[in-house]
Amino acid sequence: MSENYKLRPWRKEDLQSLVKFANNWNIAKNLTDKFPFPYTEENGKSFIDFATKDDPIHIFTIDIDGQSVGGIGIHPQDDIHKRNAELGYWLAEPYWGLGIVSSAIKEMVNFAFETYDIDRVFARPFGSNIASQRVLEKNGFVLEGKFEKVLVKNGELLDELIYAIRREKWNN
Repeated sequence: MSENYKLRPWRKEDLQSLVKFANNWNIAKNLTDKFPFPYTEENGKSFIDFATKDDPIHIFTIDIDGQSVGGIGIHPQDDIHKRNAELGYWLAEPYWGLGIVSSAIKEMVNFAFETYDIDRVFARPFGSNIASQRVLEKNGFVLEGKFEKVLVKNGELLDELIYAIRREKWNN
């Protein structure tokens, strides 16, 4: 059973816990370079500004006992990709393995299909991020594509995987 958490919009008051938990190479190594390491207060301020600018809010903090211990967001696409939205997430290392991300993904996919006129939610984990692949599969996402050695992270070439769930297959 997952620890008690709630998804809520980010607030400026979340800065200290954001920096505390985001400043972790074990998290950053599985994310794009837009999630830096080390993770500074300035990075946190910029992120909170970014995460709170849209209406509706679609990037949330994972809150446990009033602390921001991770983030999850739905990113609607545009132009010819407008029927799709990308899912992104991270969680503080002390909370790994408790079912929190799996539960939060379910909540966010529900949010995506209820909020946006989309047919597909996708995520792009690194080929090396087995835990992320498993949590997506647990939520009914299927592997749609694998691009070998197309990502460069920390000087290493990594595979990019594309997992997705379609509206008609979603069993919330």
